[in-house]
Amino acid sequence: MITLENENIKIAVKTKGAELDSLFSKGTNLEYLWSGDAKFWNKKSPILFPIVGQLKQNTYFYKNKAYILTRHGFARDMEFTITAQSDQSATFTLTDDENTLRNFPFPFILDVTYSLDADTVHVKYRVANKGENNMFFSIGAHPAFRVPLDKKRQYDDYYFEFEQIEDGYRWQVSSEGLIEPNTIPFLINTNKLPITRELFRNDAVVFKYLNSGKVTLKSNKSKYGVEVSYPGFPFIGLWAAPGADFVCIEPWCGIADSTTSKQELINKEGINLLTPSQAFERTWSVRLF
Repeated sequence: MITLENENIKIAVKTKGAELDSLFSKGTNLEYLWSGDAKFWNKKSPILFPIVGQLKQNTYFYKNKAYILTRHGFARDMEFTITAQSDQSATFTLTDDENTLRNFPFPFILDVTYSLDADTVHVKYRVANKGENNMFFSIGAHPAFRVPLDKKRQYDDYYFEFEQIEDGYRWQVSSEGLIEPNTIPFLINTNKLPITRELFRNDAVVFKYLNSGKVTLKSNKSKYGVEVSYPGFPFIGLWAAPGADFVCIEPWCGIADSTTSKQELINKEGINLLTPSQAFERTWSVRLF
């Protein structure tokens, strides 16, 4: 576990999974990250790599061979190495090994860099292909924020505010965690989505290709909230475990398999391709207020 801090905020990050463990604002004197209570969900902000979400039957095919990966991939459960560190920035690195290569046959380097800027934390993902063949992968974020942030408030006092007015459809999630082909109108000429327990009764709220590159968690009854920016992430999930006092705002470069998926990795929706020696970079940020 390492800590980074400036005049405004202080964060802690674990080497296991390079997972954010604390997100504290000195200005508001509040912890913004979910506690990780195992009764509901024992993660706080896992990194999703080399897949996002669920594979159909936990299986994909590549070059006529079947491989097994469980939901969200293996990075969240692996030890990263700290490869760079200063007072306000740290880089955590994961590379392939004999275990990862059994079910993800691509040599890779994954760097996750946390850096502080005033009241904002930037989280940069850099994936490099160190093999001799093309590499296919997905990556995503899964931060969970406390709701309510203010002890005087209730869970349903909060809402999501999107950066732009949206006309977006919700992609429904099957009981197996796969994306259903049918959608329902969900954001109809609005930029606000009220937060209720019922909202997540059928798993995550999944959107594809919204106009917004930013979502804010806020309340009309409180001055405290978080703003999550995710330029370059085409998918986003909103989720909470039943009965738990948190919500996740999840920017994804990748998505779960559909119920109709043929399970071929190279044709998987949202898959990213890296040629040999090429690198892929994306950054999401969270501002505390």
